[in-house]
Amino acid sequence: MGRVVKPKSSGARRCGYAVMRVRLSSETHLCNQLHNFGARITLTVVSLPHALLTSLLERPSSGYDLARRFDSSIGYYWRASHQQIYRELARMEDAGWISSDEVAEHARKRIHRCLPAGEAELRRWAATGDPIPAQRDPLLIRLRAEAAIGGLGLESQVAQRLAEHESRITAYRAIEARDFAGDLDRRGRVQYAILRAGIMTEESWIEWCQMALATLPDPTDADA
Repeated sequence: MGRVVKPKSSGARRCGYAVMRVRLSSETHLCNQLHNFGARITLTVVSLPHALLTSLLERPSSGYDLARRFDSSIGYYWRASHQQIYRELARMEDAGWISSDEVAEHARKRIHRCLPAGEAELRRWAATGDPIPAQRDPLLIRLRAEAAIGGLGLESQVAQRLAEHESRITAYRAIEARDFAGDLDRRGRVQYAILRAGIMTEESWIEWCQMALATLPDPTDADA
């Protein structure tokens, strides 16, 4: 069983972040061994504040500029609405992880910056690691149902998924051509590795969608 434990740091408590501690328990030999050694798995509940800390370390920004930049970069693999980002910025400032200063020319505009406490929190979080996220894809369940009962007509859904992946890889290729041509420093190479993960994922999904579309037609329908 698992339980939510209040974080120890005062900043994290003010920010309202929680940590889930999961006790490993099973009748299997391995899990019994882990249990006997008091093994624990610690999972962070959210990563949005750490994504925002990363963005602010790259460049101090207003909430509006940060949200727009988030959409075109980190947002490709960690989605968040602009409302979520604004709420998180307020909580992070309360926690002492970031600061904000008014812009003289714009009374309602504030520039957010990461503070040393925020960088320390980012370093702590980055060192914790996470298991591979569990995949939950309703389309795969529908295909399993197709295999069981047939006649569901899922070709249009797979075709739509194919179009979405083709659109996404087109966007990634445009970013690749714009930002990663020529020689790259270490920061650029690391960022390019992230983009390549996205490109390779989309290539794999495109290949799978094409295979699924070729597989779905039932030859018995043609014989009827």
